[in-house]
Amino acid sequence: MEIAVKQSLPRRLGAYIVGKPRDRKERLSGLSMTLPAFFFFVIFIGISIVRTVLLSFQNWDAIGPATWIGLTNYIDFFSDKVFSHALWVTLLLTTVLTVFLSTIPMLIAVLFNMKWGIFGTTYRTMMFMPSIISMVITAAIWRMILDPNLGVLNTLLGNLGLANLQQNWLGDEHFVLYSILTVTLWEGTGLYVVIFYAGLQGVDVNLYEAAAIDGANGWQQFLNVTIPMMRPVNLMVLTLNLLNGIKMFDVIWVLTQGGPVNASQTLGTDMYRVTFANPGLPQFGYGSAISTVILFLCVLAVLFQIWMNRHSNI
Repeated sequence: MEIAVKQSLPRRLGAYIVGKPRDRKERLSGLSMTLPAFFFFVIFIGISIVRTVLLSFQNWDAIGPATWIGLTNYIDFFSDKVFSHALWVTLLLTTVLTVFLSTIPMLIAVLFNMKWGIFGTTYRTMMFMPSIISMVITAAIWRMILDPNLGVLNTLLGNLGLANLQQNWLGDEHFVLYSILTVTLWEGTGLYVVIFYAGLQGVDVNLYEAAAIDGANGWQQFLNVTIPMMRPVNLMVLTLNLLNGIKMFDVIWVLTQGGPVNASQTLGTDMYRVTFANPGLPQFGYGSAISTVILFLCVLAVLFQIWMNRHSNI
């Protein structure tokens, strides 16, 4: 065991490739199929990530030469109220979206898993349709719907005699996050319904029959059969929601650009604001530092999934 641990990476790679002819052929075949994707990742993603992290320790306005300033950009976070609020909004939206998009789609998928015949297929298609549309287009459509003057929502409320409920949905800091959550839930629910529905097809129906024989009702079968057997799917959906929440940018930028008064500012929009939409000189170093924070949070989400997978009973 000690000899195996002390072997260098090239020797271990050689030991992996060299072996029985059949095993060697399978391993070489696997490497040949993964190497193109690996090189693509290194060239187009990996190098960019490394350069962004290095740039986060520098001050650069994209005009003059970059200067090394160490941890100054990260220290400035503590005095930047916009960044602090953006971090809070990012964590809040990520938490709320993760909870709702990990529970509501599962319940809907369980309903669709019942014998609905052609109606089930129709409803699943209708639920999935919003996920096909680009998030930018979705946000643009909802921006028109939520327009305080000519928007469909306020017009409908006025026609129904509910003018007292009309609001400036995207211009009021008290309502803007609710509007963003509504748009994101409307767009993302269908995708996760399909994922959960596909996962339900792999649950053995004999387990439900055995639970029914033991006297379990529908709710008990859901808690003791469906949820445990869907644990891998649940973890995947949980991780996707965490990553999408942490990286949230497009829908907010199209709807509000982080306003009003930075009320809907997230890490993604704040990074874009200081880097590309700064009325003064762009701050590529500071924006790269914010990008590095986003990367760090995404890595934590992935590590959380790995930890959950290792401690899962299935």
